[in-house]
Amino acid sequence: MDMLTKLEELVLIAVMKLKDRAYGITIYQYVVQKTGNKVAVSSVYFPLERLVRKGYLESFKGDPTPKRGGMRKKYYALTQEGVNVLQANRELNRAIWNDVDRAATRGAKG
Repeated sequence: MDMLTKLEELVLIAVMKLKDRAYGITIYQYVVQKTGNKVAVSSVYFPLERLVRKGYLESFKGDPTPKRGGMRKKYYALTQEGVNVLQANRELNRAIWNDVDRAATRGAKG
């Protein structure tokens, strides 16, 4: 199983949540909102491109808009492989936290 970094996991979740509104800035805003940490905008673009290369995301260009001087936004969508890796990471996190809970319970009794 490919282990995701926390930021990669957040980016994939953001793309899943944002659906057809998932592009760089909205993904960045989601990460900042959920973590409460202001990070550089560019710090979201590196994992986005890495996740595309790994096959977990696909990217496509939107229509040009006058507001952006005729430039197109680059949108992202989750692939089935992306869904699978998110589910695997969720199960890994669940297993780890179950171990923590068991250890904390044993520690409280001991």
